[in-house]
Amino acid sequence: MIVVKVTYTVKPGFVQQNMDNIKSFMSDFKKMDTKNFKYVSYLCEDGKTFVHLSHYQNEHIQKELLQVPSFLSFQKQRDDSALEGLPKVEVMNVAASSHDFFDD
Repeated sequence: MIVVKVTYTVKPGFVQQNMDNIKSFMSDFKKMDTKNFKYVSYLCEDGKTFVHLSHYQNEHIQKELLQVPSFLSFQKQRDDSALEGLPKVEVMNVAASSHDFFDD
């Protein structure tokens, strides 16, 4: 399993557009076989910092999701929006969980 956490902060004027872009790629993700991945996006208390937490069963599904056109558009618009600092990408390992993520 691959677990990735991405944290970034947008300018206040880009928050709504970023939310719309997230909704767009999430809509496309929901049309896919979601038993192989879990993807959640959060808006933090400051109202402009976003956290994306993704769990992929394997590298194949990770690469597939990262090539979805609406996701690529989201990334480009986010990166072109003059972020408040660089996105922080963390690869993590599950220490424990209350449930199984994927049936192997």
